[in-house]
Amino acid sequence: MSNPTADNNHHQSSDQLSAIHRRIQRLSIHLNPTITPQQPLLQPLKCAGKVKKVEVNTAALSEYMRGKYRDVQEQIYDYFNSRPDLQTPIEILKDDHRELCVKQLLGLVREAGIRPFRYVVEDPSKYFAILEAVGGVDMSLGIKLGVQYSLWGGSVLNLGTKKHRDKYFDGIDNLDYMGCFAMTELHHGSNVQGLQTTATFDPITDEFIIDTPNDGAIKWWIGNAAVHGKFASVFAKLMLPSHDAKGVTDMGVHAFIVPIRDLKTHQVLPGVEIHDCGYKIGLNGVDNGALRFRLVRIPRDNLLNRFGDVSRDGKYTSSLPTINKRFAATLGELVGGRVGLAYSSVGVLKLVSTIAIRYSLLRHQFGPPRQPEISILDYQSQQHKLMPMLASTYAFHFATVDLVDKYSEMKKSHDDELVGDVHALSAGLKAYVTSYTAKAISICRESCGGHGYAAVNRFGSLRNDHDIFQTFEGDNTVLLQQVAGDLLKRYQEKFRGGTFTVTWNYLRESMNTYLNQPNPVTARWEGVDHLRDPQFQLDAFRYRTSRLLQSAAARLNKHSKTLGGFGAWNRCLNHLLTMAESHIESVILAKFIEAVKSCPDESSRSALKLACDLYALDRIWNDIGTYRNVDYVAPNKAKAIHKLVDYLSFQVRNVAKELVDAFDLPDYVTRAPIAMQSQAYSQYTQHVGFET
Repeated sequence: MSNPTADNNHHQSSDQLSAIHRRIQRLSIHLNPTITPQQPLLQPLKCAGKVKKVEVNTAALSEYMRGKYRDVQEQIYDYFNSRPDLQTPIEILKDDHRELCVKQLLGLVREAGIRPFRYVVEDPSKYFAILEAVGGVDMSLGIKLGVQYSLWGGSVLNLGTKKHRDKYFDGIDNLDYMGCFAMTELHHGSNVQGLQTTATFDPITDEFIIDTPNDGAIKWWIGNAAVHGKFASVFAKLMLPSHDAKGVTDMGVHAFIVPIRDLKTHQVLPGVEIHDCGYKIGLNGVDNGALRFRLVRIPRDNLLNRFGDVSRDGKYTSSLPTINKRFAATLGELVGGRVGLAYSSVGVLKLVSTIAIRYSLLRHQFGPPRQPEISILDYQSQQHKLMPMLASTYAFHFATVDLVDKYSEMKKSHDDELVGDVHALSAGLKAYVTSYTAKAISICRESCGGHGYAAVNRFGSLRNDHDIFQTFEGDNTVLLQQVAGDLLKRYQEKFRGGTFTVTWNYLRESMNTYLNQPNPVTARWEGVDHLRDPQFQLDAFRYRTSRLLQSAAARLNKHSKTLGGFGAWNRCLNHLLTMAESHIESVILAKFIEAVKSCPDESSRSALKLACDLYALDRIWNDIGTYRNVDYVAPNKAKAIHKLVDYLSFQVRNVAKELVDAFDLPDYVTRAPIAMQSQAYSQYTQHVGFET
């Protein structure tokens, strides 16, 4: 008979030896004791370098990344490259920048033949591709184009009916009818239902009277208003005459077309008061203004009446039964602005990553005694700053491309489930991506040292221009609360037998599976194959979201008994924001994993897998305390994750040039001397006046 105690001791001894062997193997990746003074100081990474470098087919990866709309983007790049007079100089006054910006837009539409408006509804994917390319030329131009076509034009197309499209489409398309989107007020921005501007129907003249009742109702930050706009989509409370004591009935916020300047003379029309909002931190090519209306009369037909109409005799009709449903439908049609901002923000992230990484490959500094200096991207600290960022750029690219596809499908199908999905997903991605990009720009600037501080290398202008992305089309903190609210709603529906939309499908399993006691065996697995397994990564992300969701629901329920609903929400607000961000990270990772699997080129797929693993494990490591606190990750596994993140950063560094080149941003688009792919320093010295 065998001795159970002896067998057990033998197995323990074997396990201990295996553990020691694994530790030695891991250490050998990072340490090499045979360094001599003649060997490079980076020798500790040499054995990592023995792993065969991934060979990347840059052309194939670029084709996979940029898809079928690269032609129209290149057409835009080529047009502005051929017109140096339309390129924005480094230093330019506000008024000059505004005039240049409108010339750029007119040239794009009337000379280059790029007509974005027709794609706003017909092919949104192409529209957003145009928006990304134009933003790369000058972000002010991208925003001005977005105001004209997404906001002003989009409101006419999406909130109006056939009579509005027939009357305004051509003028908006060819820029004869430059317009504004007048929603935000001095006292109200995010709380659109709190707007105070009124549109009172006058049945005698068959007109609406647009009025600004107090200074708090002045429309503020309205793009195109200060100089170039001729019309405005004005959001106001629709007031109908009634026979009660008040004399009017508030039918909720609707949109109205209000002329603000004469089409021929460009003079401001009677009753309209326009003032310039002045210099901003960035985007000074956009003419933001403030609008006040003093009993301005417009025809009844100027009500954008898709979701609510007023007849000649003052009767209100709508296909939707309540003010809240009409309001939700109205805002639901305007999510395209958020989709465009998320997508454009990724374009900015590609640009700054390209500049910082190309410079980091070019710049050599320090090195072993009597040896050549080494590239600053060979330093682990530089890799730590830039490689997870590069991986995140790819992750965000695929997530926002998927969002655009969903948005395009929504515009065709009008499927209610898809509408809800796009609304919450666009809010979350816009908030998460723009916040990340804002921080990343500063990291890129710092990574380029003193040369990153030179205006010609663009980090300053890009940072200033992009900064407002975190605020307009919905403040990021408010948008994340929308995501949190949606998650909680679906969590409650689950317990009432409801179904989840596609994006939230994982919660069905996670609520039943992930919230059980973590598996103590899995918590200790530290093998590279396990850590790089997409299922482990997704499970970890989803476990965190599910746990945050369950605990948030419990906390809200507890606090609402004493504080009420609003007080409970405010007490748990930071928890709710963390939960929303965790959910968005889960969605981004899932889309990245899908993109890796779907990539047809093997070499590109290998490079994308490296980036995907780095994105996932870097996020897990950054929040390792959460996983440790609930014993989801044991101490040995946490250490293994940390070491693997460093190793993957090194591996991604090996293909960083190819990954950046796949963005396909030529030198005349990046326009930063330190990012030139050849003769960078000579370009830089020429810029400051040295002769070649």
